[in-house]
Amino acid sequence: MNLRGVLSIYIFEMSRMKRTLGQSVASPVISTALYFVVFGSAIGSKINSIDGISYGSFIVPGLIMMSVLTQSISNSSFAIFFPRFTGSIYEILSAPISHLEVVLGYVGAATSKALIIGLIILATANCFVDVQIQYPFLMILFLFLTSLSFCLFGFIIGIWADNFEKLQIIPLLIITPLAFLGGTFYSINMLPPVWRTISLFNPVVYLISAFRYSFYGKSDVNIGISLGMIGLILLICVIIIYFIFRTGYKLKP
Repeated sequence: MNLRGVLSIYIFEMSRMKRTLGQSVASPVISTALYFVVFGSAIGSKINSIDGISYGSFIVPGLIMMSVLTQSISNSSFAIFFPRFTGSIYEILSAPISHLEVVLGYVGAATSKALIIGLIILATANCFVDVQIQYPFLMILFLFLTSLSFCLFGFIIGIWADNFEKLQIIPLLIITPLAFLGGTFYSINMLPPVWRTISLFNPVVYLISAFRYSFYGKSDVNIGISLGMIGLILLICVIIIYFIFRTGYKLKP
């Protein structure tokens, strides 16, 4: 394992976060704070509680998860797309580091950024509502696995995309709607039976539900199934990335 090579990529990517704090950190935190103001205050005043949890506190795990999903994909997709766009990716691929080490460097940095943003948003949430974490170990585990899985997914998007517009297609048209419909602002148990059944086909439901369980011990779906869904997403992404490097898809001229 060429740890120096992995660390070089990791440090380079983390330093980019320092240079763009406004876009990397301030923007998602401010956006989430606005959600707390609009949904937590305006709508929360009309809803007393959900499953015995105040509405403002109930939406905290969903908002954190929604931000982590979008930031994970955004950070990792741009990280690998930009070297492809400039052509510097060929220097990296010709360096004495393996494909695994390249992925570890880029995805490791993107995962770290997503975790930092998630924890900052959690701290910000405490300024608006009372947040309790019943299972902190599970909370960190779910946050890490989700960040890692969707950073790998973003890595795939960054290789697939041919331009900057394509980088935004999947996050904006697929991930964000799935997050809104995945129980971020409500419990799927509040839906009619037909719509609840349809919601169970949304993978984000399992991510948000498991994450909310680590806070309040309440979940819309079985925790074991949620862990299995996260593991399945992670496995699929790993397999796709393996075949990308095996075939040289959009990496070799």
